[in-house]
Amino acid sequence: MKVVASIGSYRKGKTIDTLMDKAIEGVKEGCNAAEVEKICLIDRDIQYCRNCVVCRKDDPAKAIARCPIDDDMQEFYPLLDEVDAYIFGTPVNMGAVTAVMKTFLERICWTFARPGRWPVKGCPKPRNKRSKKAIALVSSGIIIPLLRRWCDDATPLIKSVCQSSLNARLVGSLYAGAVEKRGVEHYLDRAYKLGRKLVQ
Repeated sequence: MKVVASIGSYRKGKTIDTLMDKAIEGVKEGCNAAEVEKICLIDRDIQYCRNCVVCRKDDPAKAIARCPIDDDMQEFYPLLDEVDAYIFGTPVNMGAVTAVMKTFLERICWTFARPGRWPVKGCPKPRNKRSKKAIALVSSGIIIPLLRRWCDDATPLIKSVCQSSLNARLVGSLYAGAVEKRGVEHYLDRAYKLGRKLVQ
């Protein structure tokens, strides 16, 4: 089983990085044959989508639509296509994913989707027919989990891209809230269990 773990945090060794490592530990202990590629997005050259719509207009029969931007996403596209599962990790900044994660998700959208008919004609529909799975790890320094419903637009966005572009079902998510007060240790076991769940 192949898994790609994408980190949208700007700081290494902090909450999301630590939770990601714990989830990866769960993946590897849940499936000895699992191969996990961990990508720190902040270290890579990921340029903004230019809305040129080359990808959206490309041949719908292709597994990966053409993107004319020459950056590290060209390396990621085949990897994202071949894996069986995804782990997305990001702090919640201003209620949403970080800018680098948003850029990454925008670049995924039409490269892996073609215009479909639901819920509105032209909305993205996965090119790949192989069903996959995903989990999301999000964190907030001050917002407690009780308020997640009103302060977490990150998880629904990740879930939407998984469904509409990657043909992946979000099988679980972790909201590590108020980590400045609670500490990341409070959430490690849950991150580990999510990793195990991903490969069950």
